[in-house]
Amino acid sequence: MSDVIELSAQTRDRVGKGSARAARRAGLVPAVIYGDKKDPVSITLEERVLVKQLHQAGFFSTLIDLDIEGKKHRVLARDVQLHPVTDRPEHVDFLRISATSTIHVEVPVEFINEEKCPGLKAGGVLNVVRHEVEVSCRPDQMPHSLVINLEGYKVGDSIHISAVDMPEGVAPTITDRDFTVATIAAPSALRGKSDDEDAEEADEADESEEDEE
Repeated sequence: MSDVIELSAQTRDRVGKGSARAARRAGLVPAVIYGDKKDPVSITLEERVLVKQLHQAGFFSTLIDLDIEGKKHRVLARDVQLHPVTDRPEHVDFLRISATSTIHVEVPVEFINEEKCPGLKAGGVLNVVRHEVEVSCRPDQMPHSLVINLEGYKVGDSIHISAVDMPEGVAPTITDRDFTVATIAAPSALRGKSDDEDAEEADEADESEEDEE
């Protein structure tokens, strides 16, 4: 299950563009905590600490305990606004959550046993259609990743979401079809294709499967 990271923050008494600019000049990033049927809380975080976490994988799918003057708020990062030129964080939206909340979160897909995949051993290529899958779960059930075992897949095979061994309490938010997560493609099948074209083909395959059903 997902780890929890701790970040320190300070309340921000004043809001508005002037206050936000002053905070950024001081090396702070303005942010807001909202949700869970409570009033929003305006805060600031140290930019250097926030940037370090932003560079870690899975920032948006990691539980965060914001320590504000000794009181902890458990949140998920929902949006980070970046400067259009420097890419420095300018504002963060945090969603307040409780132990009983049901959340929707993008979880990265992880592939294992590539050395036991007949298709890859034969020269095929793992074509990842969805690097992340949106799931619904309680915060304490949120997984680090969704693991797909490649053992046994051959060239031309499609790997659908039904092949993923979902942790207890975790379910994909797309429920109307068994969508494609990845395929084992022959190298020649990928020449000159973009990722968007591959995704379109996977969606077309999903639609054809639905028609057959």
